[in-house]
Amino acid sequence: MPNIQLKTHVGTDGVLQLQMPPEVRDVDVEVTVVFQSLSEKPPQPRYNAWGKRVTQKSIQDAIAGMRQLRQEASVDRQSIPGMIEEGRRF
Repeated sequence: MPNIQLKTHVGTDGVLQLQMPPEVRDVDVEVTVVFQSLSEKPPQPRYNAWGKRVTQKSIQDAIAGMRQLRQEASVDRQSIPGMIEEGRRF
């Protein structure tokens, strides 16, 4: 039998309701419950590909850099047909 991993909510009565997949019917199963509270887990810091911590400021700086690069590397629409024609010559 495959493992099933899910996030769910335990009600105020302390009851956990678990719906099994349709193919698991009229069969004896052994169930192992391992739970971890999601509300008490502190958020883990995230790091980018260069090992620097990801922050709101670093994301804003990256977006600003991409916008500036787009402006520097952009091509005006009028020159595109000429570029296509130049490419066909080769």
